[in-house]
Amino acid sequence: MAEDAKTGTRALRPDDLDAVIDIDRRITGRARRGFFEKRLEAARGGAENFIVVAAEDAGRLTGYAIARVQAGEFGDADTVAILDSIGVDPDCQRAGLGQALLDAVTRTMKRLGISELRTETAWTDHALIRFFAANGFAMTPRVVLERATARPVEG
Repeated sequence: MAEDAKTGTRALRPDDLDAVIDIDRRITGRARRGFFEKRLEAARGGAENFIVVAAEDAGRLTGYAIARVQAGEFGDADTVAILDSIGVDPDCQRAGLGQALLDAVTRTMKRLGISELRTETAWTDHALIRFFAANGFAMTPRVVLERATARPVEG
């Protein structure tokens, strides 16, 4: 992705790692260095499998979005993008940066011929749900299921 001066977005770079971790820590309250190291390394090694976008203001990272490209999930015939993480510096929120990041992801998706962006969040994260709803996301007919693996299932 080339730099887009109008929206202040560009491709996320490996040297953005510490700033991404800091923004995420300030939003979530925990540092997820391993997660972001893996995502940025994978994006660098297989750029066609990831969409990584940064928002920048005067040379300072103010937000990021990371989506992975996935084909054939659960028998789906279509290729989709899965938004793994999006974050805007808390000092810069409510200024349209999140929407600019999603718009940049969407432009890349269109270039790749991908027509659907999926994500998930905790249903108790009302602010993020409002953000996603305001940006065109809707509930799907799919249900996400999980199972703890600490103990065997008795049955």
